[in-house]
Amino acid sequence: MSYLPSSPNLASLTGLMAKFPRCGVLLFKLLENNRSSFSPLSGDVHDLISAYVSDLNQSASCFNTHKVIAKEMGMDESIFRQLKLDIDSAQVDEKLKPLLRFVKKLTLTPSQITQAEIKNIYAAGWDERALLDTVRLCALVNCMNRFALGAGIDKPALNLRQPFSHPRILYH
Repeated sequence: MSYLPSSPNLASLTGLMAKFPRCGVLLFKLLENNRSSFSPLSGDVHDLISAYVSDLNQSASCFNTHKVIAKEMGMDESIFRQLKLDIDSAQVDEKLKPLLRFVKKLTLTPSQITQAEIKNIYAAGWDERALLDTVRLCALVNCMNRFALGAGIDKPALNLRQPFSHPRILYH
């Protein structure tokens, strides 16, 4: 049930985009650009970060969508529980941990980011492009989550294969 008096029955981001397509076109173009082949972030890293940020935001539909994609790419679902408990002990590539710590802080306490987090990202072997792609991805996922939550339509998607509910449809 949405918060929109003109559309109280909207129940998904898909429905919102169908009714108001201009609202999300630019956001999805930015997501598409961020996932381009020129990004040092692979598709599975992109989906892991997207799911993790959505989980931090308590955005159920976005988290579930990206979790399904990550599982399809061979990622163990337990990783998301591990990340929620402790990034350091999570069974993910060590190189990803500085990025995941960074997006957690950028999502929850952005004013507390320090040069130390950035140095850790570079020390793990990431470059400026990876940092900027991570910042942009985190910002866009946060924006999309707040868009859905603010409109009152963030509920687990019943059909994760619908356009706008399944990000890969937009990227490939």
